[in-house]
Amino acid sequence: MTANHPADDRPSDRPSTWTFLTHHARVLVEVARNPQARLRDIAARIGITERGVQNIITDLHHAGYLARERVGRRNHYHLNLDKRFRYPTEAGLPIRLLVDIFIDRDTRGPPQR
Repeated sequence: MTANHPADDRPSDRPSTWTFLTHHARVLVEVARNPQARLRDIAARIGITERGVQNIITDLHHAGYLARERVGRRNHYHLNLDKRFRYPTEAGLPIRLLVDIFIDRDTRGPPQR
Protein backbone atom coordinates (compact mmCIF):
# COMPACT_ATOMS: atom_id res chain seq x y z
CA MET A 1 0.00 0.00 0.00
CA THR A 2 1.26 3.45 -0.87
CA ALA A 3 0.29 6.85 0.44
CA ASN A 4 -1.07 7.77 -2.98
CA HIS A 5 -3.25 4.68 -3.21
CA PRO A 6 -5.02 3.81 0.06
CA ALA A 7 -6.52 0.31 0.27
CA ASP A 8 -10.11 1.53 0.14
CA ASP A 9 -9.47 3.31 -3.19
CA ARG A 10 -8.01 0.32 -5.02
CA PRO A 11 -10.30 -0.94 -7.78
CA SER A 12 -10.15 -4.49 -6.41
CA ASP A 13 -11.52 -3.29 -3.04
CA ARG A 14 -14.54 -1.46 -4.41
CA PRO A 15 -17.61 -3.22 -5.70
CA SER A 16 -18.08 -2.85 -9.43
CA THR A 17 -20.72 -0.30 -10.44
CA TRP A 18 -21.24 -1.19 -14.08
CA THR A 19 -24.33 -2.99 -15.32
CA PHE A 20 -25.53 -4.60 -18.53
CA LEU A 21 -28.70 -2.52 -18.79
CA THR A 22 -28.90 1.24 -19.13
CA HIS A 23 -31.36 3.32 -17.14
CA HIS A 24 -33.34 3.73 -20.36
CA ALA A 25 -33.72 -0.05 -20.64
CA ARG A 26 -34.69 -0.35 -16.99
CA VAL A 27 -37.35 2.38 -17.29
CA LEU A 28 -38.70 0.70 -20.43
CA VAL A 29 -39.02 -2.63 -18.60
CA GLU A 30 -40.70 -0.99 -15.60
CA VAL A 31 -43.24 0.70 -17.86
CA ALA A 32 -43.90 -2.68 -19.51
CA ARG A 33 -44.47 -4.20 -16.08
CA ASN A 34 -46.86 -1.44 -15.02
CA PRO A 35 -48.05 1.04 -17.69
CA GLN A 36 -49.77 3.14 -15.02
CA ALA A 37 -46.75 3.38 -12.70
CA ARG A 38 -45.93 6.77 -11.25
CA LEU A 39 -42.53 8.23 -12.02
CA ARG A 40 -41.60 8.17 -8.34
CA ASP A 41 -42.41 4.45 -8.15
CA ILE A 42 -40.25 3.70 -11.18
CA ALA A 43 -37.45 5.82 -9.72
CA ALA A 44 -37.59 3.99 -6.40
CA ARG A 45 -37.65 0.59 -8.08
CA ILE A 46 -34.58 1.17 -10.25
CA GLY A 47 -32.67 3.48 -7.93
CA ILE A 48 -32.50 6.77 -9.81
CA THR A 49 -34.12 10.14 -9.27
CA GLU A 50 -37.66 10.96 -10.28
CA ARG A 51 -36.22 13.70 -12.51
CA GLY A 52 -34.00 11.10 -14.18
CA VAL A 53 -37.03 8.91 -14.92
CA GLN A 54 -38.91 11.93 -16.24
CA ASN A 55 -36.06 12.73 -18.63
CA ILE A 56 -35.87 9.12 -19.81
CA ILE A 57 -39.64 8.95 -20.36
CA THR A 58 -39.34 12.12 -22.45
CA ASP A 59 -36.47 10.59 -24.46
CA LEU A 60 -38.45 7.39 -25.06
CA HIS A 61 -41.55 9.37 -26.01
CA HIS A 62 -39.71 11.63 -28.48
CA ALA A 63 -38.00 8.60 -30.05
CA GLY A 64 -41.35 6.83 -30.53
CA TYR A 65 -40.81 4.02 -28.02
CA LEU A 66 -43.78 5.01 -25.89
CA ALA A 67 -46.91 7.11 -25.99
CA ARG A 68 -48.45 8.89 -23.02
CA GLU A 69 -52.15 9.12 -22.34
CA ARG A 70 -53.51 11.33 -19.60
CA VAL A 71 -56.17 9.52 -17.56
CA GLY A 72 -57.47 11.74 -14.79
CA ARG A 73 -54.45 13.00 -12.89
CA ARG A 74 -52.18 10.15 -14.00
CA ASN A 75 -50.29 9.15 -17.13
CA HIS A 76 -50.76 5.76 -18.73
CA TYR A 77 -48.01 4.61 -21.05
CA HIS A 78 -48.25 2.51 -24.19
CA LEU A 79 -45.07 0.93 -25.50
CA ASN A 80 -44.30 0.52 -29.18
CA LEU A 81 -42.76 -2.94 -28.80
CA ASP A 82 -42.11 -3.24 -32.52
CA LYS A 83 -39.83 -0.20 -32.51
CA ARG A 84 -36.24 -1.24 -33.21
CA PHE A 85 -33.19 -0.80 -31.01
CA ARG A 86 -31.15 2.30 -31.84
CA TYR A 87 -27.57 1.01 -31.72
CA PRO A 88 -26.36 -0.29 -35.11
CA THR A 89 -25.45 -3.78 -33.91
CA GLU A 90 -29.01 -4.37 -32.63
CA ALA A 91 -30.90 -2.02 -34.96
CA GLY A 92 -32.81 -4.79 -36.72
CA LEU A 93 -34.29 -6.19 -33.51
CA PRO A 94 -37.51 -5.02 -31.85
CA ILE A 95 -37.42 -3.88 -28.23
CA ARG A 96 -40.08 -6.54 -27.60
CA LEU A 97 -37.22 -9.04 -27.26
CA LEU A 98 -35.73 -7.18 -24.30
CA VAL A 99 -39.08 -6.56 -22.63
CA ASP A 100 -40.16 -10.17 -23.08
CA ILE A 101 -37.06 -11.47 -21.30
CA PHE A 102 -38.06 -9.67 -18.11
CA ILE A 103 -41.83 -10.00 -18.37
CA ASP A 104 -41.45 -13.74 -19.00
CA ARG A 105 -39.18 -13.98 -15.96
CA ASP A 106 -41.79 -12.15 -13.88
CA THR A 107 -44.53 -14.59 -14.85
CA ARG A 108 -42.40 -17.71 -14.26
CA GLY A 109 -41.10 -16.64 -10.87
CA PRO A 110 -37.57 -17.05 -9.54
CA PRO A 111 -35.29 -19.59 -11.23
CA GLN A 112 -35.25 -23.05 -9.72
CA ARG A 113 -31.92 -24.35 -8.44
